[in-house]
Amino acid sequence: MTTTYSQLRIALHLAVAAVPVLPLRDGKVPFGNCRKCVGNACGGRPNMKRAGACRCPAPCHAWAAATTNRNVIMSPLWAAAWERAACVGYHPGGAGLTVVDLDNAAAVAWARTSLPVTRIVPTTRGEHWIYRGAMRSHNAVRPGVDIKSLTAYARWLGRGTGRMVELPPEVRALTVKEETTPAQGEVVSSLPARAPWDRTVATGCRHTERYVRTGLTRGLALVWARTETGAGSQAFGVARFLAGQHARCPGPCGLEAIGEEIVSAAVSVGVPEAYARRAVANGLETAVGHVA
Repeated sequence: MTTTYSQLRIALHLAVAAVPVLPLRDGKVPFGNCRKCVGNACGGRPNMKRAGACRCPAPCHAWAAATTNRNVIMSPLWAAAWERAACVGYHPGGAGLTVVDLDNAAAVAWARTSLPVTRIVPTTRGEHWIYRGAMRSHNAVRPGVDIKSLTAYARWLGRGTGRMVELPPEVRALTVKEETTPAQGEVVSSLPARAPWDRTVATGCRHTERYVRTGLTRGLALVWARTETGAGSQAFGVARFLAGQHARCPGPCGLEAIGEEIVSAAVSVGVPEAYARRAVANGLETAVGHVA
């Protein structure tokens, strides 16, 4: 069995399982764009960040070219790429997956103490932890750790071992950029005073005011406790949890007001306002998506 045939067989097997694939050349990188697509002159494919109308039959545009279409995978243009391919790549986000790429032993050790265990695939230098669920991709979320999902590709290294679990908030929170909390006395930003959450902004909430206020107070305390680092990630988790409590409410529940209080708490312990707002917004949106 030739290497080309073996890779093509793996690609077709993955495609049947609804995993979009693409050929990768030496260095584990995609093949370059054709002349018409070079420099993204074609405008890009419809599923890219900047959606275009490109329908190039060649494996152009890296992860955006990944497909489950057998006719495309076995087409003459792709056959030429398979003949020179070094390995098979796949698009995790297109398969509804997220890969936490742990690039060294230190990153693996961190994951084992910080993330829920899921399906694990050994790599040359570390491990791929694969979760069920897609999210935006981001490189270098921490030393030796990349997130590969909606706008990235990963090298296929086998099925791995272990049971795949749902994408946890701990992984989503890794894409929330925050700076280390400054020393006391340094001001990152100053938020204008806003009215706290109360019943007037939650006319459709099924919970009592005491219930909501108690949960919010406890959540804010968790954020305020992060005086050294991690307040942005904590704000994400608090926003996600509190929003999830209102999944069965007819609404409105005043989640925007709750979010503002969480942002203020994060900023008060040194998280830059832009990062705090991003963390809280992601938390609220993640809760809505998880419930849906």
